[in-house]
Amino acid sequence: MRIAVTGSIATDHLMVFPGRFTEQLVADRLDKVSLSFLVDQLDVRRGGVAANISFGLGVLGLSPILVGAVGADFADYRSWLERHGVDTKSVRVSETRHTSRFLCTTDEDQNQIASFYAGAMEEAREIRLAPVADRAGGLDLVLIAPNDPVAMVRHTEECRQRGFAFAADPSQQLARMGGPEVRKLVDGASYLFTNEYETALLLKSTGWSAEDVRDRVRWWVQTQGADGVRIEGCGVSLTVPAVPVKQEADPTGIGDAFRAGFLWGRHARLSLERSAQAGCTLAAIALETVGTQEYRLTRQSFSDRVARAYGSAAAADIEAKLRI
Repeated sequence: MRIAVTGSIATDHLMVFPGRFTEQLVADRLDKVSLSFLVDQLDVRRGGVAANISFGLGVLGLSPILVGAVGADFADYRSWLERHGVDTKSVRVSETRHTSRFLCTTDEDQNQIASFYAGAMEEAREIRLAPVADRAGGLDLVLIAPNDPVAMVRHTEECRQRGFAFAADPSQQLARMGGPEVRKLVDGASYLFTNEYETALLLKSTGWSAEDVRDRVRWWVQTQGADGVRIEGCGVSLTVPAVPVKQEADPTGIGDAFRAGFLWGRHARLSLERSAQAGCTLAAIALETVGTQEYRLTRQSFSDRVARAYGSAAAADIEAKLRI
C-alpha cells in the first residue's frame, strides 16, 4: 500500500503549567479573559499532524509519502524524517514563510491550551496529488489530515476525481471549517477518524446524524481516550480497549500515533481489530514519551506490549507483520 499523508508539518513548543487552568477562571469574568501562565518546563519538538503520522508509519517499517508545505528552515527536520523512513520528496518549500509553529501548554490534569501559526502551511493548497501519484507509481490511500482548510478540500476533491481512496481526519480543523466544507471532507471516505469531542463537532457542523455519517463512509474510527477505540461500518461494530499506560508524560500526538499504528495494520492486511490494537499500542507508547516523535520501537518491545494488553494471539498476529 502506497500511503500519502497530507497535512501539517510544524515545530511544537510544549510547555507545562504546574497547576490547573480551571482554578484560574473566574465564572463571572469569562467575557474578559486575560490570563498568563508561568510555566516551569519547555520542550521544543518536531511535530505537525502529517509529520507525526508519517514518522509513526516510518518507524513501523513503511515508507509513507509526506505531502505538505514548509519553510526554508525545514532542512534539519527533513533529514530527521528521512532517517526514519519518510519520503519527503513531495514536500513544498516556501520561499517567503516559516514552517508552522504549534504552541501548547498542558496543566496537571492534562488539559491543554494551544495556538497554531500556519505560516508556510497556507501554501499547501498549491500542491496537486497527481504528480505525487505519478512519482510513486500510484497511490493506494491518501490521508487528509489537518492542514490549510482550502488544501484539505482540494486534496479530497482530487481524490474523488482521480479515484484515490482517502481517509478523512479533519480533527482540529472542525472548529474552523463550516458545515459544507466538512461534508465535502467526509463524504465517500474509506476511513473517518474522530475522537469523542470531534464526533460531536462533526455532527453539529454537518447537521448529519450518526447514521448519516455511517452511510457516507466505509469505516468510522472513533478514539475514546482511556476507553479505547470504536469502529463502525459495513455492518460491523467493534470496540478495542486502550493499552494501560505506565505513566502519562505528554498527550500531544497520541491520536497521530494511533492513526499511524492503525494504518500500518491495514497496510499489513491485519483485521480491523488487530489494526486498532496496533494503533492503541503505539498511542500508549507515545503518551509515555515527551514529544510526538521521540519514542523508539523494537520488534520485541512492541509485540511484548501488545501481548500484555491483548494476549499472545494478538501479539503473534501483529509480530508476524512487523519489519522493524
